[in-house]
Amino acid sequence: MRSWFTLVPNMITLARLFAVPVVVWAIATGESGIAFALFVAAGISDAIDGYLAKRFRLETELGAYLDPIADKALLVSIYVALAIAGELPVWVTTLVVARDLLIVGAVMLAVVLGRPVRVRPIAVSKANTLVQIVLAAVVLAANAFGWELYWPTLILTLAVAALTVTSAGAYLVEWMAHMTAGPPQAPKSGPGDEHP
Repeated sequence: MRSWFTLVPNMITLARLFAVPVVVWAIATGESGIAFALFVAAGISDAIDGYLAKRFRLETELGAYLDPIADKALLVSIYVALAIAGELPVWVTTLVVARDLLIVGAVMLAVVLGRPVRVRPIAVSKANTLVQIVLAAVVLAANAFGWELYWPTLILTLAVAALTVTSAGAYLVEWMAHMTAGPPQAPKSGPGDEHP
């Protein structure tokens, strides 16, 4: 029983990952209620698997990688789907996707050049992720319940854009400092606790 229980946090994370295409389908087909419900369920599941992993010491290296991948895949997919559906400006979705691609590309280049770098979450990155989540929730809720939320959506969209650019710039500065400082060396530790 104990060995089965140790798999629960990762299974919850995998379920969140497998929900990505369902959420995209719901947005694309106008099933706004389903899309919003799945988004809320994903948020609750994220809290539950994190609690179980910490409370019962079930953290694994696999989970450390899977959790941020699932979160990022869901959020980015929602932004892309909402942009295609005309519910979010294409330009802000482009900024969000471009920032993540920039970070992934920089990490891969660092590895190729023999200077592997650990991407650790910084304050502006955490704020960026939070505002991205709130914007997605507001747009999905507005569609699901027929609410008119023009001004909150506009303000959040501008905030996401500003924080995304600022976050990308902050990571770029840290990456440049790492790449130009001293001889190549291995990263100090394993995967981060949170996604950037």
